[in-house]
Amino acid sequence: QVQLVESGGGLVQAGGSLRLSCAASGSIFSITAMNWYRQAPGKQREWVASAPNGGTTTYADSVKGRFTISRDNAKNTVYLQMNALKPEDTALYYCHALLINGIGASARNYWGQGTQVTVSS
Repeated sequence: QVQLVESGGGLVQAGGSLRLSCAASGSIFSITAMNWYRQAPGKQREWVASAPNGGTTTYADSVKGRFTISRDNAKNTVYLQMNALKPEDTALYYCHALLINGIGASARNYWGQGTQVTVSS
């Protein structure tokens, strides 16, 4: 079993900053990529940022230049530094990992439970 546990959400004023963390634990052989998604009320879940193993980080246009994704591979943890937050960033933020549980296994998708980010105007 694999668990993804997010933390760091909260309430912040527009222009403020938050740092989200997501730690993966359990049966992990290797992690192919760790990503952040978000879902605002009444909207579909949308991709925010990706940190592939050994690859280039990528961002949705809506957060480019304001958010930074990073990984600590030794801790199986991914972070999302969010600066210059806007009310439209308000959403439930989900951590996602594509990882391999064991030698010869196929990569599987895992999701965290979500952490709420609320930005007031």
